[in-house]
Amino acid sequence: MAGATFMGREALTIQMNIFARLAMTAILAGSVTSAALAQAHCSRETLTVRGTPVTIGYCVQSPPAAAGGGEMRLPVQGNYSAPGGSFTQASVLRFVTGEGPARVLQSVSLARLGLTGTLHLTLQYGSDGVVRIQSAMLTPGAITIK
Repeated sequence: MAGATFMGREALTIQMNIFARLAMTAILAGSVTSAALAQAHCSRETLTVRGTPVTIGYCVQSPPAAAGGGEMRLPVQGNYSAPGGSFTQASVLRFVTGEGPARVLQSVSLARLGLTGTLHLTLQYGSDGVVRIQSAMLTPGAITIK
């Protein structure tokens, strides 16, 4: 009887090892797919602000949701970097929808990048599911950057 119990435990151990390996494979496959999907919905652009390169990227975190009143909510992660620093900021942008591409205005303080001023960005959400900078203005001074 002891032999039968031992074989039962051994079979259970083998089955649990197989299950654990299958679960880990599924998790890894899911994370690779999620990372690939996130990369597919990211933008990255470098703007020159007073002679300094400022790189700005946006990654869409999930599909848009209707917000009513001609708006949609879109969770994004913004990445901002310059030689003087960098930061990441998650936010939910409220794009105005209607005719043509959806747009939203966003103001980004440049202090955490080691620069002075604020960038006022017009962001556009395209039919390809990517957020891009349509235009940029630096204040103070109302300097057109893009």
